[in-house]
Amino acid sequence: MNKRELVEAIADRVGDRKTATEAVNAVIDAIQKAVASGDKVSITGFGAFEMVNKPARTARNPSTGAEINVAESWAPKFRPGSDFKELVNTGGKKIGKRK
Repeated sequence: MNKRELVEAIADRVGDRKTATEAVNAVIDAIQKAVASGDKVSITGFGAFEMVNKPARTARNPSTGAEINVAESWAPKFRPGSDFKELVNTGGKKIGKRK
């Protein structure tokens, strides 16, 4: 599913494509800005978005074997929630909560 297909799926629930497009864009923008500023975004049952540090390291060029210095960087990370993992593991057929 791409962004256009997501907008269409939401438009079926909210009534019109313009409202759905604004909603999808607003959610994506809010998550990106929060994570980029160092905040963690947790959506219960869905998952958590956060920023992780990748420290500087030395790597090797696989074709020449030469050492390469890789600079420190930051990257977004997503960890799925338990409900999301369960849904994926059951092929989209949600199982009721276990006791």
